[in-house]
Amino acid sequence: MNRTQFNIIGLSLILGLFLACGNKPKTDYNYESAAMVFAADESFFPILDEELEIFEALHSQGVLKPIYTNQEEAITKLMKNETWLAFTTRRLSDREMENLKARKFVPRIIPIAYDGLAIIVNNSNPDTCITVKDFARILTGEVSQWKDIYPTSKLGEIDVVFDHAKSSTVTWCVDSILGGKPINSKNIGAVKKSSEVIDWVEKHQNAIGIIGSNWLNDKRDTTNVTFNKNVTVMKVSRMDTATPQNSWRPYQYYLYNGNYPLIRTIYALLNEPRNGVPSGFAHFCRLPKGQLVILKAGLLPIQANMNVREVSVK
Repeated sequence: MNRTQFNIIGLSLILGLFLACGNKPKTDYNYESAAMVFAADESFFPILDEELEIFEALHSQGVLKPIYTNQEEAITKLMKNETWLAFTTRRLSDREMENLKARKFVPRIIPIAYDGLAIIVNNSNPDTCITVKDFARILTGEVSQWKDIYPTSKLGEIDVVFDHAKSSTVTWCVDSILGGKPINSKNIGAVKKSSEVIDWVEKHQNAIGIIGSNWLNDKRDTTNVTFNKNVTVMKVSRMDTATPQNSWRPYQYYLYNGNYPLIRTIYALLNEPRNGVPSGFAHFCRLPKGQLVILKAGLLPIQANMNVREVSVK
């Protein structure tokens, strides 16, 4: 497995550049071809595959084929009428909305879930708490050694790995953690998909990985409080200094009460000119059965109806 090095310079500024190629409205699309598929960021594979399986078991109006790619490619396919439905962690930009409306479409942005962005390290790493501030310093290249954050650490260089250079994870970090500033460090790279992030961190002591938390749930635990035991999920703090008392992991309850700071929204971007199968699937994800899939996956449903009970342990 090879990890590709990359520098992301102003990623959020290039998201709509393909729109500049011609101003003439395009109406000669193939509706049936686009209605057979949906595009999604690869990090949503575990959730959407289960949603699709249940949706197709309950509905007989047609079959959708998923295209799991990076977030920007998914949005590009939507803008080019190659699909009517894309799942992302960002809304359509004003420019993208204006472009679609100018072509007589009525795009819809449907939030379906909240996802915790998890920071994972090797099980041999003794440092398991980190602040949002220090995480940002790693991404900008301000710090490159573990001892720059943890003075007693002997792990050497911080080896950061993302799932893909154009993934929703990268985009969210640039926009929400760095305020649009570029990720710029020679120690930061990307593999090709989310499962490879876990493999990389498991095999490299000095590694730190950024991944959607839905990839980390132990499916044997129906309470959603057990993560993948091959890696360690770090606790994250908003404070200037991270301690076990002020830091949190991306459990559902800490997404629900806002304690966990790295929370992103998952959207269904729908641009279908008819109420066909893509529209049906997008809205199914917000209906009770679709929201139950999200709940069981360890994420927070957008229509959260959670029962919270205080438990006293003696």
